[in-house]
Amino acid sequence: MFSPEGPTLRELAVQALSSVEHGYDLLAPKFDHTPFRTPDSVLDAVASALKRSGPYEDGLDLCCGTGAGADVLATVCRTSVTGVDFSAGMLEVARGRTPAPGPRMSWVRADARALPFTAAFDLVVSFGAFGHFLPRELPGLFAQVHGALRPGGCFAFPVLAPPRPSSPAFWMLLGFDAAMRVRNAVWRPPFVMYYRAFRLGEVRAALEDAGFSVTLRALPEFGTRRDGSPRVRMVEALRAPDGDDLDGAVTPPGERTRGPATRAGRPPADR
Repeated sequence: MFSPEGPTLRELAVQALSSVEHGYDLLAPKFDHTPFRTPDSVLDAVASALKRSGPYEDGLDLCCGTGAGADVLATVCRTSVTGVDFSAGMLEVARGRTPAPGPRMSWVRADARALPFTAAFDLVVSFGAFGHFLPRELPGLFAQVHGALRPGGCFAFPVLAPPRPSSPAFWMLLGFDAAMRVRNAVWRPPFVMYYRAFRLGEVRAALEDAGFSVTLRALPEFGTRRDGSPRVRMVEALRAPDGDDLDGAVTPPGERTRGPATRAGRPPADR
């Protein structure tokens, strides 16, 4: 699973017994050589989908890690790209990346649950970070993203179809989550990383409750499963254009229109 440049078993054990923040500080220099980094194939597919719905001006990579997602934003944003993460070690690696010609890059240390931005971005993306948030934290997280977006802005992230019980991956992820729950029951500080806690139906409901209009885009690069469902989707959550969510108020669920919102100044994209 790990390349020779990746962390040793001892290093992983030390990281796993740390807090999430300190664990990633320790992992940062070797993070790009682990399977925890989002594969380039997923990054490229999301970039292709966003190119069809863009371009955008200012983008935010939420929980940016070492900055791979910021490279996606650099292909679709014209003015600026910002990466935000609470790990100083991950941000140090991100700052050391060779900047490509394109939009202005900046890196900010902050907790995603308390973002220091208000209506500053047209696009927010996130890759592989949601396992670090407990289900009860998602409504607050999505409210923070909603507030960081300008009216008409987009929050996008990929979601892989869950493995079936007949798949070895299902039991591997189940075992990992069980081990993490045991670890957190007997050891402090906790290390929140649960692969099976991020369920699409619950996530979609939380996004809609935060004021987003949600569309699911299949990423055709990954094909379909036997039942015809996509192997990988991109969630596209749109903040309503100016005037449709006055003062950031959320329409009561019984009154919400579920059709796709349009970005300010742009017609709705083909679905």
